[in-house]
Amino acid sequence: MSDSYQPGVCNIGPQEIRRRRLVGYFGLVITLATVYLMQAHHVSRISRFAIFFPAMVFSFGWIQAKKKFCLAFGLAGTFNFGKLGNLDRVEMDVFRKQDRDTVIKMALQAIALALVITALELMLPL
Repeated sequence: MSDSYQPGVCNIGPQEIRRRRLVGYFGLVITLATVYLMQAHHVSRISRFAIFFPAMVFSFGWIQAKKKFCLAFGLAGTFNFGKLGNLDRVEMDVFRKQDRDTVIKMALQAIALALVITALELMLPL
């Protein structure tokens, strides 16, 4: 595990990673509970598209924890490897651009994962 900022690669340390992992777990629990409730109550196919939102919470949390990169920090030009809330500023423009490029790639990955989860829910029988 890296313990320092790497442009476009790593912008969070262990405490921030743990926080993103918790968000991912929370999103997973909410996603699974929503799938269960939708199946138990036989909601309409159109209503089942709502699974996309908890799936996004799961996807964003999980991908950020896995990649050790916070999307919000990447957009803001910051990073944190210390205590929660203690942000450092990315000074070089080229590094901030690398971070923004990574944000776009990760956001697209998270959206794609949430869409796959949504598609799987839609394929379940009514």
